[in-house]
Amino acid sequence: MNKTVTSIYLAQQVRELDRITIEEKGVPGIRLMRRAAQACVEVLLERASSPGKVSVLCGSGNNAGDGFIVAGLLANKGVEVTVGLVGKIPLPATDAGRAYGYCRDAGVEIQTAELSLQGSAFVVDALLGTGLTGPVRPEYQQVISAVNQHDCTVVAVDLPSGLCADTGNILGACIRADMTVTFIGRKLGLLTNDGPEVAGELTFADLAVPSSIFDAIEPSVRMLSYENAIQKLPKRNRNAHKMNHGHLLVVGGNQGMAGAVAMAAEAAMYSGAGLVSVATHPANVSSLVARRPEVMTKGVTTTDELKALLGRATAVVVGPGLGDKSLGNESLGVEGVDSSWGSELFREVLESELPMIVDADGLNRLSRVPQPSIKRDNWILTPHPGEARNLLGAEVQVDRLASVKQLQEKYGGVCLLKGAGTLIASRHDVSLCPYGNPGMSVGGMGDVLSGVIGALVAQGLDVHDATTLGAVVHSLAADNLVATQGERGLLATELLPEIRKLLNGVSG
Repeated sequence: MNKTVTSIYLAQQVRELDRITIEEKGVPGIRLMRRAAQACVEVLLERASSPGKVSVLCGSGNNAGDGFIVAGLLANKGVEVTVGLVGKIPLPATDAGRAYGYCRDAGVEIQTAELSLQGSAFVVDALLGTGLTGPVRPEYQQVISAVNQHDCTVVAVDLPSGLCADTGNILGACIRADMTVTFIGRKLGLLTNDGPEVAGELTFADLAVPSSIFDAIEPSVRMLSYENAIQKLPKRNRNAHKMNHGHLLVVGGNQGMAGAVAMAAEAAMYSGAGLVSVATHPANVSSLVARRPEVMTKGVTTTDELKALLGRATAVVVGPGLGDKSLGNESLGVEGVDSSWGSELFREVLESELPMIVDADGLNRLSRVPQPSIKRDNWILTPHPGEARNLLGAEVQVDRLASVKQLQEKYGGVCLLKGAGTLIASRHDVSLCPYGNPGMSVGGMGDVLSGVIGALVAQGLDVHDATTLGAVVHSLAADNLVATQGERGLLATELLPEIRKLLNGVSG
């Protein structure tokens, strides 16, 4: 598969790819600018063949050069277009200077003061590029604010101005684009954290650069796809029986907290585990059996009882609803939770050599294990940013890529950092799940995910393949549902039939 399709880069890596293309492969920089501008024009005109007035906003450097050529191309097509220049006029000998000359020769009005968006139906954002690392300067913030308040369609050139290309953080102020056309290599910041919110519809243009340039740069992250991930799941033999498909044990559900463990167990059944058992507080047994009789539910009060269940399992999920008052569960209105019960079960699971998925309250307990931490290869940690902060003792959203790498280095195995642009780190690489939507921001989604991943491990997938496939089908199932019923009011358990379809190869 073409690396430009599956690979994600940091800004410095894309600049190096650009340098190799120009200096080593002999492709003139102005030619790349023209291709980039042409890609932007095509996206704009696909949205509106007669776009009305277009304002192109240019800053400095090559990003501005792309904008100048966009304006010139539009003018030559008879479109009413003006340029608002916030940066300095580029030097004539530079590629940006040549682009400026092309724009001027096309008869485009270039405004350098008192920029006006009045009457503009489209704005092309070519203000700031991938070189931005610090806060946006006041003169740019003023223009960005004006664009965001103007009723128009915004097309961002390479990435929205004010977005960090590496982290997806907004650097003080940021263009909120309807469409972003990015070039040569996909930038991580467009795909994680605030990036998906401000980038709008994302289009990738490889600018016809030689494919050999990608051999020189190892991508920082690889993008997952359903089509590739589903291939990891083997077909079943015609004479298969339940013991061929693994036995997952889910440990959790403290008193009054049965819902989380029920959702994880049910998700595991829908995901193809041959057997699913639950070790839970005795008070939960009757309700769990009534909800899903296919799950073998056992009330446990001692570690010896749990040890017997672990001895029969292929893999274990620990954490959903495990409970811990000292970590703030009482603020959720949970009363009568026996913290020592959960602690004893958690310690017993950690002593097991089974492959395991640690989620929810299990992660909070793990964050308090004395260092050096117990580091192991056969577990999967699935924190949201708050849980990851507890595990690392530091904020994670400022640099999600660095954070997920630090988690993996500290704890081993595979670490899945939830959020917009979920990142999955193993010892060898980092992957990004491109699916998912805001409708998933609801209780129970993490419990379902842990059950899906646990079922895949129980069925024989290694911890990396189980995590990536689980993340993909979980998020894609939500996307499929949202496409027909909308984001608001999505329930975690609604995903289960859709997850089953996807794991059986039914993607439509």
